[in-house]
Amino acid sequence: MTLRLDRDTTLCISISARPGNTGTRFHNHLYEELGLNWAYKAFAVTDVVGAVAGIRALGIRGAAVSMPHKEAVIPLVDELAPSAAAIGAVNTLVNDAGRLTAHNTDYVAVARLVVDHGVDPATPVVLRGSGGMAKATAAALCDAGFATGTIVARNQASGTALAERCGWAWRPELPEVDGALLVNVTPIGMAGGAEAEDLAFPEAMIAAAATVFDVVALPPETPTIRAARRLGRPVITGAEVMTLQAVEQFVLYTGIRPSEDAIARAAAFSRA
Repeated sequence: MTLRLDRDTTLCISISARPGNTGTRFHNHLYEELGLNWAYKAFAVTDVVGAVAGIRALGIRGAAVSMPHKEAVIPLVDELAPSAAAIGAVNTLVNDAGRLTAHNTDYVAVARLVVDHGVDPATPVVLRGSGGMAKATAAALCDAGFATGTIVARNQASGTALAERCGWAWRPELPEVDGALLVNVTPIGMAGGAEAEDLAFPEAMIAAAATVFDVVALPPETPTIRAARRLGRPVITGAEVMTLQAVEQFVLYTGIRPSEDAIARAAAFSRA
């Protein structure tokens, strides 16, 4: 893939503590296929205030926002779109002539995936995590009719707040629940992290699950997803979330909705 870079190139970026190449490859593949003079670059960011100031000052068109910055960027923007305001977490910034609007396309992706995978809303949910992505995931499930759930989080303040938003329970430790939709929204299993080889749920719990959903996109097959496949349980992967939320970001940035075939080719390229 060859990108042309000149003074007229429009730049989009991602800001994350541990960026991967998946989003970069996805967006750049679509730019090239659609003949757009655009480029996308991932950045490892610790100074989120400086990063957002740079987006504004340099005229960067858009930015994907990943852990741990999904909530920290909120006071730094000019406007929250309804998707971000309702959740209290952000995964996308759009820059219109220096005015930054925050969106959350994770919500859209999760809501679509549980429908596409035929997950029954009567299924109890056990969701591990209480950060920005957990907020988007829980909100999407709650709004999709999943009325029974448990937020598992060591942080009682954020855990109980998220549980109350959905009318669910909070627990500091994993409950014993069979037939649940297990959702991992923590860094457990993420490549490069301290828990990269760990399971987000015990094998016995995975074996008894209705569906296992791991939002971690890097690697595409986390230890939790591999265990679920081995145990014959239906899965929803972080790679699927990444693709769907990235499509919505692409539309927000460019105003163009790619064809399903183009999306499939970009997704395949991003994971190659």
